[in-house]
Amino acid sequence: MIPFDLLEPDTLEQALSLLDPEDYTVRPIAGGTAMMLMMKSGVFQPTRLISLARLQGFSGIEADADGGLRIGAMTSLAQMEYSPLVARHAPVIVKTMKRLANVRVRNVACIGGALAHGDPHMDMPPLLAALGAQVVAVSAAGERVIEVQDLYLGYYETVLGKDELIREVRIPSQQDRRATYFKCTTRSADDWPALGVAVNGRLREGRLADVRIVVGAVTEKPTRVESAESVLEGKPLDAAVIREACAAAAASLETQSDARGSAAYKRELVKVYLGRALRAAFEGGGEP
Repeated sequence: MIPFDLLEPDTLEQALSLLDPEDYTVRPIAGGTAMMLMMKSGVFQPTRLISLARLQGFSGIEADADGGLRIGAMTSLAQMEYSPLVARHAPVIVKTMKRLANVRVRNVACIGGALAHGDPHMDMPPLLAALGAQVVAVSAAGERVIEVQDLYLGYYETVLGKDELIREVRIPSQQDRRATYFKCTTRSADDWPALGVAVNGRLREGRLADVRIVVGAVTEKPTRVESAESVLEGKPLDAAVIREACAAAAASLETQSDARGSAAYKRELVKVYLGRALRAAFEGGGEP
C-alpha cells in the first residue's frame, strides 16, 4: 500500500469538513473490513482516510415505542447479532448474522459501512431493504432520509454524495410480519454469495399480504422483485402460487454473470431459493 493520512475527528462537524467531494482518494472509513481488502489488492489507493470511530452518537441500538429500531451507523454487526432489542424486534437479522462472513469480520464491520460500500454481494442491503429500512444521511447542508431500496444506483454505486455520511439506520416495526433471508454460498474463505434473497410480509387468514422480495448478488444492485410480489398478493401459499412467483421473478430479473456463476445459472438459483425462502417465512419450513 502507498502511504496515506489517517485522521480521527472527534465531532461530526470535523469529519464533514475533512471530506473532499472533488477528490475520490479521500474517503471516510468505518470498520474498514472491505476498504482494507481493496487497498491491499491495489483496487483503491487513498491519500486520506477519515476514521469515524471517535464520533459521538454514531453507535448504539434503540427501540421505539412501536417496536421500530434505530441503529447507529458505527454499530458493529456483532453488536446487532447479540442485541436483545434486535432479537426481539427483528430476529431475522440475528439469524442472518450467523452466516454472514465470520466472527472476526462481524466484530469489526459496521452497519453504516456495510450499506455505504455498495457491493451487491453483501447480505445486509437486500435484507434491510425487504424490512423497509431507511438510512439517515448527513452532510454540511443538513440531513436526508433515504430508503435502503433507493440507496443503490449500480455496481458499487450509491446515491450518497461524496460529502455525506450515513448516521443512522431506521427499521420500522415488524409486528405481525414474517421475514427470512436465504443465500447460496460455497462457505469458502471467499464467502460472497452467488444469490441472496430476502422475503418479508404478512399472512392474514391464510392469504399473503404486503410481501416484499429483494434479491442481491444476482443483479448489479439489490433489486426488489415486484413481479413476484404481485403474484403472491392476496393468494394462499400453495405449491402452484410458489412456482408462479418464482418463475415470474426469474423472468423479470437481469441476472449478471460473474465468478460465482453464469446469468442462466443465477436465474435457476432464484427459482429454487425464492421458493425455499417463501416456505420458510410463511410455513416455518426451515432456517435461513
